[in-house]
Amino acid sequence: MSSRRDVGERHHAELQSLGAQSRWIAEAPVRLHALDYGGERPPLLVLPGITSPAITWDFVVAGLRDLVRPIVLDIRGRGLSDTAATYTTDDYADDAERVIAALGLERPLVLGHSMGARIAACLAARRSVELAGTILVDPPLSGPGPRGPYPTPRASFVQQLDAGYAGTNADEIQRFYPLWPRAELALRARWLSTCDERAILATYDRFTIEDLFNWWRDVPSPAVLIRGGESPVVTAAGAEELAAANPAALQRVVPAAGHMVAWDNHAGFMAEVRALLESEFDVAAASAARL
Repeated sequence: MSSRRDVGERHHAELQSLGAQSRWIAEAPVRLHALDYGGERPPLLVLPGITSPAITWDFVVAGLRDLVRPIVLDIRGRGLSDTAATYTTDDYADDAERVIAALGLERPLVLGHSMGARIAACLAARRSVELAGTILVDPPLSGPGPRGPYPTPRASFVQQLDAGYAGTNADEIQRFYPLWPRAELALRARWLSTCDERAILATYDRFTIEDLFNWWRDVPSPAVLIRGGESPVVTAAGAEELAAANPAALQRVVPAAGHMVAWDNHAGFMAEVRALLESEFDVAAASAARL
């Protein structure tokens, strides 16, 4: 499996325009980078998807700073985090634990999207760190045996990565993501090259080796599943299976959204997340307790 990646000074420079501080977790085995939006509110650790560097979540978390202190991780092999020898979900969960410990995050909320949702489930099911709650956004339900493959073909990821390394643009990205805002298309075009090909393809292959349900049934409350109403990744039937496996978990649906829920229907996604933070996770009370 090949390894290609392009991380340049332009990427470091772009981060300086954000309302976030770069935090580096240097302990072995992999140096990790995270964006820390600061503040005294309850921490929210965000774990992005398979080809989403941390900066791609700025348009979401910047609008949550009145409720939480967002920390968005560059998953190993993406953004400014180092590449690694292996890319299993356990590896990623280990990294998340290291970030929580290194940054001194007390009982963080964890929100993961797609691959990141699998990581969040694995992390929560371990119960080795205390979490205030878990939000899983459209986790891949693919896996071994009858679960079958991930709905997006492997070749599509290869095609997108090839374009990213060659220097893609918003128009090309829009062919894959027609519902996205223009600014987010351009941002993805600038940052896709920071995703290491080996990391992406190794992770994709794990989608048919590892089974989300092995973690999901052990994720403690409070836990919430958010899915896109038109997602091919978590269908209505898949949502029913998830409900049966973890009956205590809540479920929310964002209409007019596919798998890329926050991008496809940004307003709908933000409304759901804010409502959950204010009600089910009661971040206002948690903030008051910290002050």
